[in-house]
Amino acid sequence: MRGKAVSVSVLSVMLALILAGSGRGELLLKKNLSLEDAKKAASAAAIEAKKNKWNMAIAVVDDGGQLIYFERTDETQIGSIDIAISKARTAAYFKRPTKALEDAINGGQHAIMSFPNTLPREGGLPIFADGKCIGAIGASGGRSSEDAQVAKAGVDAFK
Repeated sequence: MRGKAVSVSVLSVMLALILAGSGRGELLLKKNLSLEDAKKAASAAAIEAKKNKWNMAIAVVDDGGQLIYFERTDETQIGSIDIAISKARTAAYFKRPTKALEDAINGGQHAIMSFPNTLPREGGLPIFADGKCIGAIGASGGRSSEDAQVAKAGVDAFK
């Protein structure tokens, strides 16, 4: 009998902690970037790249920086694959454009270069819904400003 009393007591404490953690006993819900959303962003970005005759790699990641969707136009240099994914991850991790980190480094904040899994180079943009970062898009293959223009077309697909 004593074992059951301890089990019930532990469960009661755990339930109380769970309910206290949310303040109202409600689950916190968040929007997610779906595969369909990722394809929509990448498609809009690819259209922008093709319109300008730029060979680009385009990556879309979730809010944790995990790859959801990737595509590249024909003749895109192989090195741009990892760069596009890294730009997208960096934008998701820091919830800001990768250009902000690049500008900070250029402004003297060199410690950013030691941040793990960070590519502070223009061309990665976060994707927001209801004020929350739900993912990011990164592009690589052209000049940084061209990469940013392509990534912006992907973000703008949600407006």
